[in-house]
Amino acid sequence: MRSRLIASGFVFCGVLAGCSGMPALESQEPAPWTQAGAPRPASEADSLLAYFEYVRKLAAAELGKEHDAARQAYLSARSDFSRVRFAMLLSLPGTALSDEPRALELLEPVTKNPRGSLHRLAVLLAANLQERKRLDANAQGLQQKLDALRSLERSMIERKR
Repeated sequence: MRSRLIASGFVFCGVLAGCSGMPALESQEPAPWTQAGAPRPASEADSLLAYFEYVRKLAAAELGKEHDAARQAYLSARSDFSRVRFAMLLSLPGTALSDEPRALELLEPVTKNPRGSLHRLAVLLAANLQERKRLDANAQGLQQKLDALRSLERSMIERKR
């Protein structure tokens, strides 16, 4: 679990570096998750990365409220921004709201549009989710093997008695 969080952090730092050449969003109001006094995000990707940093620190009750807000924003405007925002929230590991298959489903249209401003971020998130899915499957397989070995060990001990 800890290695997932660390890997996710590295991935999002990589996105920050890759999105630095994106155009500024001058007309957009500052998002509520940006810190007072912090520079205004230069792009939608920067804004979403600030959002991720904000939501990963929220308590469960606040996270539930944020889930409802992000879901409503997505339902009212199915933009790339609202899709990626909602997918980020659904991809938070270790939360009751985590729904990785739904997050991948939300990201799919954005990943298929290479001209979209959030394409690279969506591809990165989708790749991260796919890798977590693969690692979970590997962990389950290893757990099954460990359980089988423990069972075998128990039966061998019982035979010796």
